[in-house]
Amino acid sequence: MTETARLVPEPTRRRRSGRVSVERINLSHGSGGKAMRDLIDDVFVSAFGESLGALEDQACMPLAALSRHGDRLAFTTDSYVVDPLFFPGGDIGELAINGTINDLAMCGAQPLFLSCAVILEEGFPVSDLRRIAQSMQHAAQRAGVSVVTGDTKVVHRGAADKLFINTAGIGVVPLGVHIAAARAQPGDRILVNGFIGDHGVAILAARDDLELEVPIASDTQPLNGLVKALLAACPDVHCLRDATRGGIASVVNEIAEAAGVCIRLHEPSIPVREAVRGVSEILGLDPLYYANEGKLVAVLPSAHADAALAAMRAHPCGRDAALIGEVTAQPPGSVILQTSFGGERIVDMLVGEQLPRIC
Repeated sequence: MTETARLVPEPTRRRRSGRVSVERINLSHGSGGKAMRDLIDDVFVSAFGESLGALEDQACMPLAALSRHGDRLAFTTDSYVVDPLFFPGGDIGELAINGTINDLAMCGAQPLFLSCAVILEEGFPVSDLRRIAQSMQHAAQRAGVSVVTGDTKVVHRGAADKLFINTAGIGVVPLGVHIAAARAQPGDRILVNGFIGDHGVAILAARDDLELEVPIASDTQPLNGLVKALLAACPDVHCLRDATRGGIASVVNEIAEAAGVCIRLHEPSIPVREAVRGVSEILGLDPLYYANEGKLVAVLPSAHADAALAAMRAHPCGRDAALIGEVTAQPPGSVILQTSFGGERIVDMLVGEQLPRIC
């Protein structure tokens, strides 16, 4: 049993578990009655195990156990509406777990507990829901967290698109860790933990309206272990951001604006797969704006850059890490890309929606 699982009190009495006897979700599965309880037992309790066993309206965690991990709680929530639900390298369930874990990790927190709320469209296959729940549990186990509470709603056919998921997460920030975008300062170096754009291209390739055949899988993965290794090598990391919607370009713009600094990126140093470049050229898109689900941008003191890069490359989630730029003072609030051709161009925030329903 993981340490986080031990923090969750076990149910005081075992009860008989229900079973789903139909192949598709119907409105009774959201009614609050026996059909709903059977669905929760058969799909979610069977996947998430002891942490959901009590089935109370809330999950209670001992504060004394939490305080051993640090001095501040981190709390986040996110919703997932990705289309399609299953794509090369993952699915909406894995994405929901990893995305919430990564949001917590970006302040240096150790993620501990997650919630899971699902909105189901009438007629959704129970087998797909079961597959997604199992995927969520595998992702949670990989990251060492527990799904401890949840909610299930069912809406009429056509009122939602198959399945939406909301996850919220609680973590604990270790003593002495202070990570924020406003801490970026001139002289800092900028690192990324691997190839960018994989998730965006994987989703594009999986959609029926685009006939793309590219050997790219989503990069969805939990980054809490990588962040822990990074902090061990450089305790004074100034800023971390996971580059999801809006991609690397939007993330570094947010940092530049928050800190009042200029961020200079070196295009030849930014890792992009040839397949991603090829799709970008065909569609006229910029890889800097593609969503990622397992990539972070780290801003840290120049003196620790080499050690931090080595620590990231030694971790499975950072084997292809690269140093991609630096922070300067002027012009404040801007991002400038030094191109592969030797010129420079301004990189703005993403305008509009490049790829809808990407996460």
